Amino acid sequence: MKKLVVFYSLEGHTKFIAEAIAKELKCDLLELKPEKEIAKTGFKKYFWGGMSVMLKEKPALQNQIPDLKEYDSIFIGTPVWAGTYAPAVNTFLSNSIINQKKIALFASHGGGGAQKCFDKLRIALREDTILGEIDFVDSKEDEMERIKKIKMWLDEMLIK
Repeated sequence: MKKLVVFYSLEGHTKFIAEAIAKELKCDLLELKPEKEIAKTGFKKYFWGGMSVMLKEKPALQNQIPDLKEYDSIFIGTPVWAGTYAPAVNTFLSNSIINQKKIALFASHGGGGAQKCFDKLRIALREDTILGEIDFVDSKEDEMERIKKIKMWLDEMLIK
């Protein structure tokens, strides 16, 4: 069976992790792209991003979500916003039939909230088997350290 890496990234941190996982596993990659993106910097980023997660918004996506039946393992990545996952990930979870899959979770954040985010994802994915989770603090580790950490994580889960 195939593996899929699904992610949303506003500033590129989560995208870097997603691409490294997909390259290591030689698997499919799906970047969730909202039709209307929020600001990437300044007050508007925090205001609109925080408000959209608090309201549990499900923004329309530019891209199609594939049929997940052909995948046995799905990696889901998100930045941590206000202690939870990004609205585009909420759209993915709401619009997809995900059950009885092997799931691995990854997140990037500015310094906290990852465990709370993972706990919420575990609830949303309660019909699935969570293989593991990993988080990265934005800009705290260089690229080579991040790649090393990703490879060790994948090895721990015996996914290759």
